[in-house]
Amino acid sequence: MAAGIKFFAGSASQELASSIAGAYGKELGNLELAKFSDGEFQPRITETVRGQNVFIIQSTFSPTDNLFELLLLVDACKRASAEQIAVVIPYFGFARQDRKDNPRVAIGAKLIANLLEASGITRIMTMDLHSDQIQGFFDVPVDHLFASAIFIPYLESLKVENLTMASPDSGGTRRANAYAKHLDSDLVICYKQRKKANVIESMSVIGEVKGKDVVLVDDIIDTAGTLTKAAEMMMEQGANSVRAICTHAVLSGPAYDRIENSMLTELVVTDTIPQKKQCDKITVLSTAKLFAAVINKVHNFESISSHFIF
Repeated sequence: MAAGIKFFAGSASQELASSIAGAYGKELGNLELAKFSDGEFQPRITETVRGQNVFIIQSTFSPTDNLFELLLLVDACKRASAEQIAVVIPYFGFARQDRKDNPRVAIGAKLIANLLEASGITRIMTMDLHSDQIQGFFDVPVDHLFASAIFIPYLESLKVENLTMASPDSGGTRRANAYAKHLDSDLVICYKQRKKANVIESMSVIGEVKGKDVVLVDDIIDTAGTLTKAAEMMMEQGANSVRAICTHAVLSGPAYDRIENSMLTELVVTDTIPQKKQCDKITVLSTAKLFAAVINKVHNFESISSHFIF
């Protein structure tokens, strides 16, 4: 007899986890999170998971307590004799630390992969990793979903004329080019130089944007400095409008103020990270149905290829 399936949510992704479980046709499993006066915490599963396929849903954005809570939940399920333990990490934190780009620095993403495997996971499901090669840091199956399955239908519904896709930096060119090919549109690239993390020294646009409706494509928006500066430059060069689509809305520091005061017509993000506050320019698209559909196919040993547009 096939193992049953249960969903559990970490405290950082309660709303998204509830939506995923609901889209699957299940309710979230019961757990408690005991917190001690010194800041230590201990999760406890309050129902049996013996012989079950368990899916634990938690994005690992800051603070790192979110990651450690996920590790403790995995360990709890392993010690309670769960059959399989899959972690669903919509936003994989530390993904920007994917290589040794300076002397004497850690490769954070690899360390996180080691920690997750040591805790007892048998599978990981995530969305739009900052670098595809992070999949190779794991020795368990990785289901790497793409937000293009959500963004493409939304962009097509806008029926925007003179559509041009844009990459805010050279590193995202491949991603923006995939959108441009699928939507049969032009492609422009922003070339930027940084003084240090989150500080841009200079930026220029490669390509023609005059009279175009530009859509910037990125996987992560953090302080929003790059995107808002790119939007300003493109409008100065004669673009009709500038939108941005970003999978993971980290939105730290001055991000919300920058977006509100920017030349962006709209910022479209997903719900992999919950929003800290409302902003009229931000549109949030749900990933719940996509995750639920893929989880269903994984649980029933079916191919998930149909959920990839490109």
